Amino acid sequence: MAHESNSAIYTAAGANLAIAAAKFVGAALTGSSAMLAEGTHSLVDTANQILLLVGLKRAKKPADARHPFGYGREIYFYAFIVALFIFLGGGAFAIYEGVHKIQHPEPAADATLLGYHVSGFWVNLAILGFSVAAEGFSCYVALASFWAEKGERPPITAIRRSKDPALFTVLVEDVAALIGLVIALAGVILAETLDMPVLDGWSSIGIGLVLVGMAIFLMIETHGLLIGEAADPEIVAAIRAVVRGEPGVNHVNEVLTQHLGPDDILVNVSLDMADDLSAGEVEQAVARLDAALKARSAKVRRVFIEIQAQATPAPKPARSPKPAVAARA
Repeated sequence: MAHESNSAIYTAAGANLAIAAAKFVGAALTGSSAMLAEGTHSLVDTANQILLLVGLKRAKKPADARHPFGYGREIYFYAFIVALFIFLGGGAFAIYEGVHKIQHPEPAADATLLGYHVSGFWVNLAILGFSVAAEGFSCYVALASFWAEKGERPPITAIRRSKDPALFTVLVEDVAALIGLVIALAGVILAETLDMPVLDGWSSIGIGLVLVGMAIFLMIETHGLLIGEAADPEIVAAIRAVVRGEPGVNHVNEVLTQHLGPDDILVNVSLDMADDLSAGEVEQAVARLDAALKARSAKVRRVFIEIQAQATPAPKPARSPKPAVAARA
């Protein structure tokens, strides 16, 4: 999974850096607010991908005395920072620029390239067309990597269940970028055809709202991972099945799981074992379960098994008889 994440991040970073440069050139030549907002968005995305790479590297640090369960959650922290960057550096800036352009609307300025006079409208259109192609390729790579991990689940369900924020953050960023490019294209075209430069500002606000929405969604998802999420229900069900199949297990009291990283699951199982088992037989059963659970899923790295009698429900208190009601005369 780490390889899938890295390839998607490197592709997205390269595409966004090229797109940012093109958009800033277009904004400088034509004065388009939507282009400036899009350029800032692409620059923020490039910085975000660098942060995700830093998070992935730090998450690989081995466990030590201070962090005995390792540093796997580093990637969750950096993914949350990325969501904040999208909110502030992308969304808030785009909305600010849009409001400024609405208050001071100006048509796209013409540009001079290699001694030729070129309409600012066609400059913006060409840059946005290049951006759509580059961003579309990046989105394709991210989507292919994401489906390689998640299979045929519906997109929202797959993102909600994914424990790899580096991968779904890149995917969400690319989708937001494509939506923003469509809005920018609409703003540039409508501002030119209707001779209403103010529409360029409104398209910038639209881009900002898309980025803010995506950032809030990412904050919610990464926040859940940061404080600790259980493994997928399929993995939990498989753990229960393995434990129930072990001879000598009378009852599975509780199965607790938590992701310490995208590929690191902590498992805590409470069991009621048969009373006639010796201490040695219990130790052998625990060793077999530890090996079986780790073999069942490569993501299961740590297994803790607690032998505990099955909890019996407390008896309900007996109801006191209702007092007799005296009959009225």
